[in-house]
Amino acid sequence: MSQKPAIERKPQFNLTPKAIAMGKQKLSEAEEAVLGLRLGVRGGGCSGVSYAVAFAQNQRENDHVFDYDGLRVFIDAKSMKILEGCILDWEDKLIGYGFKFVNPKAKSGCGCGSSFAL
Repeated sequence: MSQKPAIERKPQFNLTPKAIAMGKQKLSEAEEAVLGLRLGVRGGGCSGVSYAVAFAQNQRENDHVFDYDGLRVFIDAKSMKILEGCILDWEDKLIGYGFKFVNPKAKSGCGCGSSFAL
């Protein structure tokens, strides 16, 4: 039997209502059982660091777990240091759509918007 992840009460990372709704929709469309969304950062991209959004299939030992109106979000401890204070939004544009990170710690970003520098 799978153990429920512990939920942190004071999120240090915020989601807009649109991001919450779209996150729930994406989870409902998942082809396999998932616990929630996994957000993070990884090295790479034009500016040095890029954002990562994936399905969380398990809870890792160093995860911060947040609940946003029934949407569980998992962020590893290393990524949390960079994402702390961020807002995750959902953006619909003529040429594309997807999650958009608004990060006050980002000093610059690349032209495509998928990576940033600290």
